[in-house]
Amino acid sequence: MNLLIFVFIFLLGTIIGSFLNVVIYRFNTGKTMVNSRSICMTCNRTLRWFELIPVLSFVMQSGKCRRCKEVISYQYPIVEFLGGLVFVLVAYHFAPMLIYSTSLYIFLVTFFVFIFSILIVISVYDLRHKIIPDKLVYLFSIVSFISIFINHTQFGPLFILPTFYSVIAGPLLALPFALLWLVSRGKWMGLGDAKLMLGIGWLLGLYFGLSAIVLAFWIGSIIGLGVMFFSRHKINMKTEIPFAPFLIIGMFIAFLFNLDIIGLSNFFNLFI
Repeated sequence: MNLLIFVFIFLLGTIIGSFLNVVIYRFNTGKTMVNSRSICMTCNRTLRWFELIPVLSFVMQSGKCRRCKEVISYQYPIVEFLGGLVFVLVAYHFAPMLIYSTSLYIFLVTFFVFIFSILIVISVYDLRHKIIPDKLVYLFSIVSFISIFINHTQFGPLFILPTFYSVIAGPLLALPFALLWLVSRGKWMGLGDAKLMLGIGWLLGLYFGLSAIVLAFWIGSIIGLGVMFFSRHKINMKTEIPFAPFLIIGMFIAFLFNLDIIGLSNFFNLFI
């Protein structure tokens, strides 16, 4: 694909990322997601159009409000950049499909960037509030369930009948997380993580879903230890750390690279 196309996709992703910031800040606050102008959270001044350019405005203003000089949260440029990065990586992931069908390529890229946009909101919201909103995780699960009826390859019809393994992948992967929540009464694992795994299982399937879990625990352990050693705040083994962002990162990596870390797919293929 032409480099300029990827640049356009990245810029589009940053614009969507800017909207995701609005969703994150206004979700469950009673404020509308549209029909209201963006304002400075400190001085309540309505922001001008040139203060809303994704990433660039933050850099040009040195991360501060032009009027009150209050520091702007780094969440804004990070989410905007992540939006652009996710759009580009998903577009590149499905790029080989352009040879066979442009319309199928556009459909799959649009479908999956919508899914991962939901997951960006869930990740940041969980980091900020230590909770996964039911409305968002249910939306993710519904769209993920729809994905098992979609053919992700360049051959055959767009819509297919899912296999038995595709249907049960979500409940099977969610069950251990639900049991951990039940046994620990929410101390080891939140119920929201189980709901999230339901969608991840449907989206990735059983084998890649297991890889996402393994990656999530690896990434979570590394980052958790790093925070314990380098954070200025007192953090110990009892400190509550949101797990959803790690699950989502692991899921995204498994999705992009079709990772089957455990190698179960090859094992079970011997018996099919």
